[in-house]
Amino acid sequence: MAGKSKMHEKTNEKMTEWQQVEKSSSLADWLKTVLALALASGIGYLFERIGLSNTNIITVYILGVLAVSIWTNGHIYGTVLSVASVFVFNFLFTVPKFTLLAYGPDYPITFIIMIVASLMTSSLALRMKKQAYLAAQRAYRTEILLQTNQNLQREDSVEHIIISLATQLSKLLNRSILYYIGNNEKLEAPGICPEGKVLDDINIEDYEHSVAYWAFKNGQQAGRNSGNYDDAGVWYVPVDGEQNVLAVIGIPSEGELPIDSFEKSLILAMIEEGKLVIEKTMLVEAKKQIELTVKQESLRANLLRSISHDLRTPLISISGNASMLMDRGNLLDENRKQELYTNMYDDSIWLINLVENLLFITRIENGTMNIKMEAELLEEVFQEALQHLDRKVEEHHIEVKLEDEFLMADMDVRLVVQMIINIVNNAIKYTPAGSSIILSGEKQGEDIVIRVSDNGPGIRPEDKENLFKMFYTGDNIRGDGRRGMGLGLSLCQSIANAHGGKIWVEDNKPSGAVFAFTLKSAEVNIHG
Repeated sequence: MAGKSKMHEKTNEKMTEWQQVEKSSSLADWLKTVLALALASGIGYLFERIGLSNTNIITVYILGVLAVSIWTNGHIYGTVLSVASVFVFNFLFTVPKFTLLAYGPDYPITFIIMIVASLMTSSLALRMKKQAYLAAQRAYRTEILLQTNQNLQREDSVEHIIISLATQLSKLLNRSILYYIGNNEKLEAPGICPEGKVLDDINIEDYEHSVAYWAFKNGQQAGRNSGNYDDAGVWYVPVDGEQNVLAVIGIPSEGELPIDSFEKSLILAMIEEGKLVIEKTMLVEAKKQIELTVKQESLRANLLRSISHDLRTPLISISGNASMLMDRGNLLDENRKQELYTNMYDDSIWLINLVENLLFITRIENGTMNIKMEAELLEEVFQEALQHLDRKVEEHHIEVKLEDEFLMADMDVRLVVQMIINIVNNAIKYTPAGSSIILSGEKQGEDIVIRVSDNGPGIRPEDKENLFKMFYTGDNIRGDGRRGMGLGLSLCQSIANAHGGKIWVEDNKPSGAVFAFTLKSAEVNIHG
């Protein structure tokens, strides 16, 4: 209640910023006035010594009045100098000198014209100064409004938008601004812009907080000069969304210049701009959620469709071979049995790799994959990947080429190993027996470029644009007659993106294909 009782003691008088400036008085302005009078008198004395007429001296005093009106704040200085100039001119330059008497019959007219001219000059100078001041204020406020729009558009959450809005209001009004963020039915503790500022004479913990909460609950303005709780020290304006109030902005009046109607309209316009940006942000977020849901549903549908078609073949093959071994195993020779065992093994490995890819890609797409970045030696990563390749790797020539055996990159080693396995297995599947496959790595700037090259038949131009799309298989058929599900390269692209890199395919000269991807280079710090 301290803030409430203190506000009762305040007057209800309103004053514009310019009126406040005009009423301000300072020793520096009085010194400028005295200095201008002394300087004008000194120049007048020099003019008299070289024989110039009193008309020129009068002009010097009028120029002094003009200069003081420009260099000082308020009418008082120019008015005082206008009157003082008449008396000083009479004292120093009219006969009899060094008295306030004037013998010439035309002197009274001269004095009247001099004081009128001085007062008019002072008034015109102050008017022009006021117009320049107001024009500068309008330009500044326009700049603040434009800056507000730009700053709000860059924010991506309701809290950041409110803080940015409060910051811009603080710049506009040159005073501290309170902001309360709504949290369901509660109103969080207030923040202050600029940060760390303390509001004097306003107790924002008790009465003021209850007024802010009323504005939050009712969606109406409250506090100072709002028609609701006028005895509060702060004017509270709710920032409402489509369904409820999201925040409350508080503009203090205690101990500050009052808010005029023009400023009030600007404040409401800026808050309205904040509302529009909040609505846009919430719509974008809702759209993202809808798109994510649609994408997940599409992923599920594609998985079910692919599983129903592509998993049937290896499962039927495994069950058929197992049935034959159980029913007729004693009738088959050893070579035939080994052939059936091999087919069952290949089909099971194919299913295991498929499940691994499915798990990886769904976790990455859903954002549930916990990526642990560490510096790893490429040579060790290559060796790890080579130990988990397709059984038919023995039919191909695999070679590792590194420009530096200590080449390192930042990575989640599990994901990168899986990526290399997928790419190399693709090369094994779609190139004839006896083909060469080369794994290479080199440093390019801050990146490590890893390439998997083969000298097989290559990739058709029409397939290159779609290779990394999920479930795309083109017309490529494996040597065993089975088509893949099109997940391996899509997973590779997701892994590369998760590492902040990229992946692409290009032709190998004279024949074959090259799959390449980038990782961030890492350095080893050796101590000792």
